[in-house]
Amino acid sequence: MTKEQILENFDPSQPGLADATVFGLPFSAEQSEIIIVPVPWEVTVSYGAGASEGPEAIMDASFQVDLNHQEFPELWKLGIYMDEAPAHWSKNSHKFKGLAQPIIEALEAGEDVSAFPALQSDLDKINLACKGMNAEVKDRVLHWMNQGKKVALLGGDHSTPLGYYQALATKYDSFGILHLDAHMDLRIAYEGFTYSHASIMYNALQIPQISKIVQVGIRDFCEQEVEVALKDRVLVHTDMDLKQETFEGKTWEAQCDQIIASLPGKVAVSFDIDGMYPWYCPNTGTPVPGGFSYEQAAYLLSRLAETDKEIIGFDLVEVAPGDDDWDGNVGARMLFHMCGVFAKSQKLAVGKKIQFNR
Repeated sequence: MTKEQILENFDPSQPGLADATVFGLPFSAEQSEIIIVPVPWEVTVSYGAGASEGPEAIMDASFQVDLNHQEFPELWKLGIYMDEAPAHWSKNSHKFKGLAQPIIEALEAGEDVSAFPALQSDLDKINLACKGMNAEVKDRVLHWMNQGKKVALLGGDHSTPLGYYQALATKYDSFGILHLDAHMDLRIAYEGFTYSHASIMYNALQIPQISKIVQVGIRDFCEQEVEVALKDRVLVHTDMDLKQETFEGKTWEAQCDQIIASLPGKVAVSFDIDGMYPWYCPNTGTPVPGGFSYEQAAYLLSRLAETDKEIIGFDLVEVAPGDDDWDGNVGARMLFHMCGVFAKSQKLAVGKKIQFNR
């Protein structure tokens, strides 16, 4: 069936079919404008676990998302397709996460890992495996980009988008990252892991095409990260500073405009779900008190899409399922919204905002 025939026969008000792709949509990858690459990976997690299960939790919850988004009512018609992650990604995540835990435990006990040949050997294996995963993510993303698709990444922990940024760097000479997070993620090889989830933005800075990183919601960081941020191309909006401005009368609209104005012309969005208040996704790996609301995040991203800045891609990471469906539910809705702002920025037809009582 052609895409046109599907659009004529599909009823978006009815439940999505069980064999459909993300959000219950009936389109194939070839018929979809947006491809989401899931990366079920959490090898270097140092506190809470479960991020590798995030893509599946979001996929399951996505069937409960109504397609008639107030801001992007025709987004679903573009087609959004969830790619299938290679089986060995999840398998290797479990394997190397098991090797990482004794290393983390040794560090917590004050031991020098290099003094233990077995642990050092495992650390080397982990770093090599993570490097290989990044290369495979890059290849996967480029596979879809070379077919003219708009590609987003769904983690997994926050280490997963590095290959994605490397792929973007082959397509764009210069771009920035709008980074929503509770953490700076500027640690250098945290706990000895070159590709730690806590090192993603430091590793991103090693990509010459990334001209600037603008961080929003930051409220947990170490001395090393402050040094990196102050000497390199990073602009930090801490949660404390943003809240102080709010308490003294500055509006979120004005703050968003200031954040957006500091971004370069082309922007990739990196959204760690722990940037929001912890009650939105309480099972995320490293929750921190404070943060911003779902509505604040959505407003910032929507406002960005309305400017002359070009959103060239996005990643959503660190959603970890708990005993209920809440984390996946929140993640699925934010994913749908991010697809909308991505599509709008790319000048794809998403429909006009539905206005009520005006």
